[in-house]
Amino acid sequence: MNSILKDIQEAVIKYANILSQILQVEVEIVDDNLIRIAGTGIYKDKIDVDISDAGYVYKKVMKSGKSQIIYEPGEDNLCVPCPKRGFCGEKFEMSTPIKLKEDTIGVIGLICINDNQKEHLMENFDVYMAFLQQISEFISSTAYEKREKMRTQSLLQLLNLVVDKTEQGLIILNKDNCITHINESGLKELNLSGNFINRKVEIKASGDNVFDLQEYKLMVDKEVFFVVGSIYPIRFNEVEYDRMFFFQDAKKLKEKLSNFTAFNKGINSRDIFGKSKEIQKLKQNVKKIAISTSTVLITGESGVGKEMFARAIHDESNRKDKPFIAINCGAIPDMLLESELFGYAKGAFTGADPMGKIGKFEFANKGTILLDEIGDMPLYLQTKLLRVLQERSITRVGSNKTIDIDVRVLAATNKDLVKAIKENKFREDLYYRLNVIPLEIPPLRERKEDIKPLIEAFIEKYCNLFNKNFLNIKLSEDTWEVFYNYRWPGNVRELENTVEYIINMVGTDGIITKEILPKSILHNKINIFNNDDEIYTLKYLEKNAIKNALDKYGTSTEGKKIVATKLGIGIATLYRKIEEYNLSK
Repeated sequence: MNSILKDIQEAVIKYANILSQILQVEVEIVDDNLIRIAGTGIYKDKIDVDISDAGYVYKKVMKSGKSQIIYEPGEDNLCVPCPKRGFCGEKFEMSTPIKLKEDTIGVIGLICINDNQKEHLMENFDVYMAFLQQISEFISSTAYEKREKMRTQSLLQLLNLVVDKTEQGLIILNKDNCITHINESGLKELNLSGNFINRKVEIKASGDNVFDLQEYKLMVDKEVFFVVGSIYPIRFNEVEYDRMFFFQDAKKLKEKLSNFTAFNKGINSRDIFGKSKEIQKLKQNVKKIAISTSTVLITGESGVGKEMFARAIHDESNRKDKPFIAINCGAIPDMLLESELFGYAKGAFTGADPMGKIGKFEFANKGTILLDEIGDMPLYLQTKLLRVLQERSITRVGSNKTIDIDVRVLAATNKDLVKAIKENKFREDLYYRLNVIPLEIPPLRERKEDIKPLIEAFIEKYCNLFNKNFLNIKLSEDTWEVFYNYRWPGNVRELENTVEYIINMVGTDGIITKEILPKSILHNKINIFNNDDEIYTLKYLEKNAIKNALDKYGTSTEGKKIVATKLGIGIATLYRKIEEYNLSK
């Protein structure tokens, strides 16, 4: 591998000749491998020769990093190992290091081969020494520039390799906004072909944001593209390489993100387990209403599977290849729910993303949106939702621009909305707008014939999930009796959680006995219907359920999160209930 002085050998030879002419002495310059890079006079025809066998003075300079002066070459202590000791042809030698930052990369040697040269050098010794050091610094600067140029070239080669290998579209621009490099992915994203080097482009932010990526309006040869991406400055060779622009087609990315956000998995009516007449009728109705665009209001207790029915409606429809977006209106604080649903413009409020944000309705465009726990939506948002349903357009928070949307709206709740209307907690006009197609899912206790197929399905699911391979899973008769007699206030969700617990606890024989059932199920501790002598109001039961859960898990922020999860409600709903029942401590 060449030394840095070898890489700038032409310049080093010029400096050696200048030194020799001005000082009227012979000049020899070697690199850190003790290869002669330049030489004058008797050394002129011996360039590129390895002098490591005889360059003892230069070795000393290389090692110490300091200048060395030999007044009597061949007699000095440094000359002891030299094969020319005692009959050296040199009369005087002065050597100084060439440094690149802290490293010594070579040595300049001034050699007098006769007394006249020595006398001339000694007459102006200090001046010539300063001049020698100045030449050393010139060579060092040239070496530094060469190294930086080589480093830049290496970085550019690496950059071009990365550019060509990345799957994202990538354009490199110069200070004049002209393309200096565009990769194959970029040409494919823009559906371009041919040579676009030196073509002028214009990149402007559109103001939209897709997650953390800004949307840009990209103009190439009067063609306009909307892409999302990021711009990064390049800190070297700014003339040719000023900045990089990573991008991808905005429409395609939005579709990908919508599908990802929706966690789409195919669910149709066949995936809903149940043999009861109620479930069979519901499955038939799902098929009927799936082809419609009308709004559907799905009602039922917590845990009956309202979202599963909503997904089945979507996946039985002609929108099944489009996004399905579910948002829990009770789990998001009121102040954030509007921006989650409709998005916001850049700078809409303090703390907002400066690039703005796309809302769930836009993500669901051409697809389906499920507004779960719709009964917990604040009144002012109900008004805006009604307008969206009527006008089929949304307006982002902080913006006056309307955006047309094509979204099938499904809503779900475990609340009595008719009662909420009487209490002025829910808009009557919104209720009728949502309740075009009502779909009521009965609780599990009213369709006990569904318990067995559900248990069998959940057993298979969790055996596969936990890699528990039993030849035969068997439930004892008294276990079945417990399951049928229990009233399942948590419905299908509670049943599934119970089966998950059982599969974790069952022995290697695969026999499920009532002894391994959760105590709450076995002893009916949460069965509020056992006492036929007393009937409690739902508010009384709700208040006590929340109070007992808070007593158990605490009133810290973390404790309240656990309580909300256990009760199957959103954290925002829990806070409202705590205030309503005056349960704060």
